[in-house]
Amino acid sequence: MSFIDAEALYRALLEQIRAAYPGSPGASFGAADGPVLAGIYSGGAWLVERLAKDLGAAEFGVVNIALHRDDYAKKGLHIQASPTSLPFDVNDRRIVLVDDVLYTGRTVRAALNELYDYGRPAAVELAVLADRGGREMPVAARFVGGVVEVGADTTLVLARGDDGHLTFHTEARA
Repeated sequence: MSFIDAEALYRALLEQIRAAYPGSPGASFGAADGPVLAGIYSGGAWLVERLAKDLGAAEFGVVNIALHRDDYAKKGLHIQASPTSLPFDVNDRRIVLVDDVLYTGRTVRAALNELYDYGRPAAVELAVLADRGGREMPVAARFVGGVVEVGADTTLVLARGDDGHLTFHTEARA
């Protein structure tokens, strides 16, 4: 695997979202009729926190998909997972759903199920830092930091340093 610059992917993702929602910082995000941000725990939660700051959004949500995973019976709940927190009404809102890596699409499916437990959004647009292909479900992101090539026998893992700096590393699949 070649080096994957997570910071460069983040900048590309941020610029795509800014271009889709022009105006002064924060003018769209969080406004009563504007889009809202929600990140999938945990990598997506790190990204949405940073995106909210860079986009001037007053608030953002975090989605915990643990109970909607199709491998829940095998994996159970992650001990460090926090519950879903959506400080906005989901109904009739445009939600930009943020995740770190898009692979099979199963995590996105679980996140959509969790969002719909809270209401019926007007639209959900997916934003991902890295798209590694390999879909098992008909899922595509509107905003993509970049397409990366990683072997099917490896997992792409996002890490966040104490300074907020993002890095990717790979791990062999168990």
